[in-house]
Amino acid sequence: MFPTLLCLFALLASRVAAQNCTDYSVYSTQYHPPFSAGRYNLSYQRPPLNCRTFVSDVVENTIFRTNHSISDPDLSRLFVNAYPNTLDTAIKWKGYAANNSKEELTFVITGDINAMWLRDSANQMQSYLPVLNASSSNNSIASLYRGVINLQSRYLLTSPYCNSFQPPVESNIPPADNSAAATDIVTPSYSNQSVFECKYELDSLAAFLEVSTDYYTATGDVSFFGQFQWVPAVQQVLNVANLMMIGTYNSDGSVNKPPYTFQRYTTRTTETVANNGVGEPTQSNTSLIRSAFRPSDDSTIYQLFIPANMMFSRYLNSTAEIMSQLPGNDDLASQMSDLSKSLRSAISNYGVVDNPDYGSIYAYEVDGFGSENLMDDANIPSLLSVPFIGYSDNSDPVYTATRKYILSTDNPYYMHGPVISAIGGPHDGPGYAWPMASIVRILTSDDDTEITGELRQLVSSTDGLGLIHESINTFNQSDWTRQWFSWVNGLFGQMIVDLADRKPEVLQQSFQ
Repeated sequence: MFPTLLCLFALLASRVAAQNCTDYSVYSTQYHPPFSAGRYNLSYQRPPLNCRTFVSDVVENTIFRTNHSISDPDLSRLFVNAYPNTLDTAIKWKGYAANNSKEELTFVITGDINAMWLRDSANQMQSYLPVLNASSSNNSIASLYRGVINLQSRYLLTSPYCNSFQPPVESNIPPADNSAAATDIVTPSYSNQSVFECKYELDSLAAFLEVSTDYYTATGDVSFFGQFQWVPAVQQVLNVANLMMIGTYNSDGSVNKPPYTFQRYTTRTTETVANNGVGEPTQSNTSLIRSAFRPSDDSTIYQLFIPANMMFSRYLNSTAEIMSQLPGNDDLASQMSDLSKSLRSAISNYGVVDNPDYGSIYAYEVDGFGSENLMDDANIPSLLSVPFIGYSDNSDPVYTATRKYILSTDNPYYMHGPVISAIGGPHDGPGYAWPMASIVRILTSDDDTEITGELRQLVSSTDGLGLIHESINTFNQSDWTRQWFSWVNGLFGQMIVDLADRKPEVLQQSFQ
């Protein structure tokens, strides 16, 4: 009863008092009582009720129930702050399409950047997958999902190579400024009125398939996918995937015209693409799909980015099941299923390499000519996340060997120090570990000791703010990036909900 009344009050109060709310980019840098009763004295970080962007009774019930299974006061506070962060702060607008009053739209910002990433918004929704049920209510988690899927469909039909987008015109929210992209030279061209940034990332296409799969699996609502623009959006995704399988050279040595190029004037090599925006040469006929950028928004070194191909294969297969149930789409479903299988075979052929110390492991990136990049990055999809994205389970011997490698100092982006030890990446550079990697390590582990160690460092490294940051200096917890990063906060909450189900005894421990 209480969460339902809470929702009604929040919706009414937000209409009259939202203008008095402190911007969360400021609010999240401040310390707010009541503080947790543990040694870390963590701040309370949920905005006032009238300032929350969406309130769900099922999420509030889940927070209440799960929190009662946590013994440690600091871990409890971190969970209460983090799990609802997307709902509390990032549902920037929710409404309907101008040309169809039944087509729900949900504009989800990534946090401190006022734009919607395909990848982030899909993963922000995934945090609430445990409480997703079929519902026609426009105040339900199901409605949020439908709105995200519909808006992502629109974005993909407009600019399928782009990764982040401006508010829909129906919202009357002005486009956000992105000065970093002001002089970008990109083909195909795009409008900055609808696109925030246009970095082609294969995982962004996979994220659309992921959020579609999650909605269908939880609700069984197949009819939704035939109502609006989902089918043509999937066709667009397949068109891009097929075009991005073309290698650099033809058999006669001539150079293929690339379907996508990206150049940015920058001092950071990871913010632009080599060879005048084309990328390093890629072998033809590998059956792998190229990606110009990684899920960190950093450019790939070699464009056959293995984790994204894994994720794309996995979710292509599951969305083929949806497509097969929509009348007149059997051929498209077969194409999806066949491509998924082909990618799995190609990953085995090109993505598994022999390492003298670890045996057969997955490469992070390859070019098909024999060059390989052995590393891992914190952002999902990563090699560490392979079981989490459902490509294989954690008993797969290649994954087990890969995990041993990437969680060692042989991985050039494994950061370690007295504050936190975890995988990082070039986005924030050496010395900065990403809590996201610690969370994924927990989600992919059955080892109580390993899980406990990761939880301990997560609880102790928030600088007292009680939120999960993007990255943290491994020697100084007060040196961190991004005060408002909704995806990773929701992921932390999702992980705690998962532990409450599969390892409740771990949550009964003290982390003081």
